[in-house]
Amino acid sequence: MSFEVRYSDLAARIGKLETPHGVVETPAFVPVVHPVRQTVSTQFLKKMGFDLVITNAYITLRHYGDEARRRGIHDIINYDGAVMTDSGGYQVLEYGSVEVEPAAMAQFQKDIRSDISIPLDKPTGYGLAYEKAKEYVATTLKNSQETLRAVGDDTDAIWVGPVQGAEHSDLVEHSAQELDRMGFQLMALGSPVELMEAYEFAALAHMIVTAKRVIPSKPIHLFGAGHPLTIPLTIALGCDMFDSASYMLYAKAGRYMTPNGTVRLNELSYLPCQCPVCSSHTLNELRGMQSNGHTIEVAKHNLHILKAEVDAVKQAIMDGRLWEYVVQKARAHPKLMEAVQLFKDLELLETGTPLFKEKAIFFYDPIDQYRPEARRYRHMVSEYRSSRKKLVLCPEGEVHPFYSTRRYKEIAKKFPDAQVCSYNPFLGVMPAEISDVFPASHNLVARAYHRLQDYPTFVDSLKEFVARNSFEEIIIMIGDSFIEDAADAAGLNARTIDDDDDDSV
Repeated sequence: MSFEVRYSDLAARIGKLETPHGVVETPAFVPVVHPVRQTVSTQFLKKMGFDLVITNAYITLRHYGDEARRRGIHDIINYDGAVMTDSGGYQVLEYGSVEVEPAAMAQFQKDIRSDISIPLDKPTGYGLAYEKAKEYVATTLKNSQETLRAVGDDTDAIWVGPVQGAEHSDLVEHSAQELDRMGFQLMALGSPVELMEAYEFAALAHMIVTAKRVIPSKPIHLFGAGHPLTIPLTIALGCDMFDSASYMLYAKAGRYMTPNGTVRLNELSYLPCQCPVCSSHTLNELRGMQSNGHTIEVAKHNLHILKAEVDAVKQAIMDGRLWEYVVQKARAHPKLMEAVQLFKDLELLETGTPLFKEKAIFFYDPIDQYRPEARRYRHMVSEYRSSRKKLVLCPEGEVHPFYSTRRYKEIAKKFPDAQVCSYNPFLGVMPAEISDVFPASHNLVARAYHRLQDYPTFVDSLKEFVARNSFEEIIIMIGDSFIEDAADAAGLNARTIDDDDDDSV
């Protein structure tokens, strides 16, 4: 398998995955295709730009048998791009078991020439008792090992390691470790559908993070992730591909996707979209179609929404604005904001975040103090050593870098023997000498009242910076409650000088 990462931001990456039927750009939404009763044609999917689809090998086996072996899966579903096949795990999740052995299913997927194949796993679902989940994980690992023995080395397909365990983090970690040890190069996280149906986005995020810490570099597929709200979150946490039949399932239920969720078509007053479907039909026309035609058109609209969301995330990665985009999208639902709170302690988000970006980063809310660029800068400042005995703190202005401003020059003239620093609530203190280092000179802070209690990183960084140096006097220029409270919280004896003071600059 060849997987090339081209661009990255947070734990997200734009990459190229080579398959026997062409290159797939990731992150990628992978539409589920029914091998017998596909309503939206695969040719339409290919024309839309979906270079990879997933279909069910178990249903294919039951319906076509030897005909599928003879024709191959690409001919069966009439698709000349890359095809991923699920071995029947969904049926196991729904009905408890399937009438086929792991080795036989592996051989069948090999015979039908699947590009990306999945061993017959035992999905843990969500809410399963720990001991039962542990048993299911053991079964999946056993089946995966049998699958590798059955297919041997004589295969061009990419075989997927199905990671199970759901909300049981230790089981997810164990599953990922064992599949990694077996040599699977592409991993897939199982059973998130029930998590997403319950809008348990924080639990979903925790599951992804647990697996990502074990397998940080290997591409990760997420089963059953087809809600537009989950796409930015899951990509930012490191998922490279995700499949779903949601576009069709929602359409059959009369649910119309929007960038921020779904709404029933009969509840709409307007069509808030300009995709080819919505721009060629009125709302009344869509509602008045016969059931099959109505379903197909809404399903096509849903596909446009899903693809547009993936493309928007890709553009955010290219622009270095994925953090802003994820936080913006998270405001569409309170439980998404719960999930984003996990970003505060995730060092893995720093891995793919570039050291420098062409565009300035934006700081809006307290959550932004935890973005990787801010964490890195505060760490750099914590290691900064000054030979000066006097520290002068001045609020950051809108002109960057700080040492080029008139205020800095006046302060430096007034206190030639002082270490002069600007500060903002997100980056902490910024020594003038390194105020041109990204992002100190490449940021824009929203004008708002900032409460110190919302910025614990500021107090910690100020305290650490002072502790690492030998300042005998600390002067606050143009004091306000934020910096004065921060000095008190850090245990500093600081003197405040305002512009109207006699010895001010």
